[in-house]
Amino acid sequence: MSAKRKDLKTMARAPSTRFMDLAFSDETPKKAFFTALVVGTVLTVINHGDVILSGNYPPPLKVLLTYCVPFCVTTWGSYLGKKANILNQKNTLKAT
Repeated sequence: MSAKRKDLKTMARAPSTRFMDLAFSDETPKKAFFTALVVGTVLTVINHGDVILSGNYPPPLKVLLTYCVPFCVTTWGSYLGKKANILNQKNTLKAT
């Protein structure tokens, strides 16, 4: 088998770098969920603590967004890290 043909077979089996494939694999949503619980709670206390302590409710949409931001940031960071690893592996294979 020629080297070029072997490279084509290897490339065909290479892992995907698509967002949906990487962002929702390897328990990324679970990690993002727990990160959002912790960070979202801390941010809610920081941003809306005075309103809560005064006996009022903060706007629900703002609280929801406070939890969504760390979820999205964790998911995006995980995606970028996995994508970088895959691209580094591809570049390492090409160099050899």
